[in-house]
Amino acid sequence: MRLHFKPLIATSCFSVFFNIVLLISIFGCESDPINEDSSNIVNNVINFEGDLEISDFVWKSLNQYYFWQNEVPKLSDSISADLQNYEEFILKNKDPEVFFDNLLHPDDKFSFIEKNYSDLENLIQGVVASNGVEFGLLFACNNCRQLIGYVKYILPGSDASEKDIKRGDLFSGVNGIQLKIDNYRELLFNDNLDYTLNMVSINNGVFINNGKDVSLSKKENLEINPILINQVLNLENTKVGYLLYNQFVADKSPQLNQIFGDFKNNEIDDLIIDLRYNGGGSVKNCIELASMITGQFQDQVFVQEQWNSKMTESLTLDNGEEYFLDRFISTLSDGETINSLYLNRVFILTSSESASASELLINGLKPFIEVVHIGERTVGKNLASITLYDYVKKFIVDVGVEEIKNPDHTYALQPIVLKIANKDGFSDYSEGLEPDYNIKESILDFGVLGDIEEPLLSFAISLINGKETKFTLKNSTIPLNKVKDPLMISRQGMFLDKNTVPFLIN
Repeated sequence: MRLHFKPLIATSCFSVFFNIVLLISIFGCESDPINEDSSNIVNNVINFEGDLEISDFVWKSLNQYYFWQNEVPKLSDSISADLQNYEEFILKNKDPEVFFDNLLHPDDKFSFIEKNYSDLENLIQGVVASNGVEFGLLFACNNCRQLIGYVKYILPGSDASEKDIKRGDLFSGVNGIQLKIDNYRELLFNDNLDYTLNMVSINNGVFINNGKDVSLSKKENLEINPILINQVLNLENTKVGYLLYNQFVADKSPQLNQIFGDFKNNEIDDLIIDLRYNGGGSVKNCIELASMITGQFQDQVFVQEQWNSKMTESLTLDNGEEYFLDRFISTLSDGETINSLYLNRVFILTSSESASASELLINGLKPFIEVVHIGERTVGKNLASITLYDYVKKFIVDVGVEEIKNPDHTYALQPIVLKIANKDGFSDYSEGLEPDYNIKESILDFGVLGDIEEPLLSFAISLINGKETKFTLKNSTIPLNKVKDPLMISRQGMFLDKNTVPFLIN
């Protein structure tokens, strides 16, 4: 196996967003249907077929790119050194999904394998099947299995935006079935496009059915605009820009830049970036946002990439040390000049769901300007992933030999491949970033997002005005213990945008 490096032009589906598209080229014979598993060695090349071909793709991908490759014995180079041994190893691992999971490092909470890469591409681009209700879940009581759902916000242009449901509303059931810890995934995250939420109210600290039901329908390809709110707040003798940004999406950079142009024209004095519901996204988009906030640090190192030793050696050989340094910039990829505010201070709001590129913005800016961090401790995802496809050589009439996605399956991998540090080398926040002001949202006092009376925004404004208010949650016997949202977890990604990437050749 030899490493080659070639320039990469992103495919159309990923030019919309922020992944590196890495091509794993596995040359060989045409594969049989996926349910016929076999292999043979011809001219020192193993030709796997069916699920074994996918398992072969899984192992070779992780052996090359996986951040913890040298710490996982099953990913050792010695396994593939002898073809006969390697063939026997793959033959014992016919289920690629189970095989993938068995190859992961114990510390890895984020790598995953996707059976249909179209679903993965849509998720990364912010295109999902959604009825527009972005919600969280809480235990209804201490030491019980019942759950309560709470609405965080409603997506514009969705079915829910036309229904009688809003931020802060509560529900206890779906289609008349009580939500519990052992059924909520089946009820809320299945493939059904339609369901009805059974709403509740709080009376003296107790959840009471209020008789209200809200019927909702999912739009299969709803494109979510991550820029939920942007506005200029005129407060006494100061102007404050407020941006609620819910995902770092590369193709939103021009729109984001226009908003910062408005902030600049309004000559704002301070800026509040709300990342409470932002699970991460594009590293490139994060760098662009950091460059919009500042501007005085053009071309200085914003963050540094730390790959595994194998990839570090290969990438250095082909690209030099500069490959691992991501710098502040002055223009977008289309050449548009960035509207920089040249601020020396920024206020950032987070929750326990803020992750990845959200944390990167905070950690990357801290060596340069004052970052006033308000909210909850973040997730602690200081790692980035890439999308890996199984590419094969294909002869196309009138075109010649081209590399195409393997037509025999639709699997793709999203493994962790690197850790990202700020310019001072700090990357040790796997337990999350601790805020300067630890404040939690409460379903008893959610407030309206973007309203100056909304608790977290109001607290940030009090700091800006030099009149810090004491923040206290309303007294309640409600436990407020959150349940992890599987959809939010799947969004907690950090993805790279590079013009050149390596790929494997057998």
